[in-house]
Amino acid sequence: MDTAQLLWGLLFSSIGLGYFLYGKNQKALAPALCGVVLMVFPYFVSSSWLLVGIGVALMAIPYFVRF
Repeated sequence: MDTAQLLWGLLFSSIGLGYFLYGKNQKALAPALCGVVLMVFPYFVSSSWLLVGIGVALMAIPYFVRF
């Protein structure tokens, strides 16, 4: 891992924690699930561009999907 991947992983994991806490408090499933995935997926992605692309897509899902 290089520095960029570590920093992007930290950013997406922090946002994921916020999404998870919001989803838990509001009892909303979409933000809670996206939050968990945002916290875990940086461990499995090795490309910085792919990391950013997946992270941005996961952050957008709760705005478009309501369940």
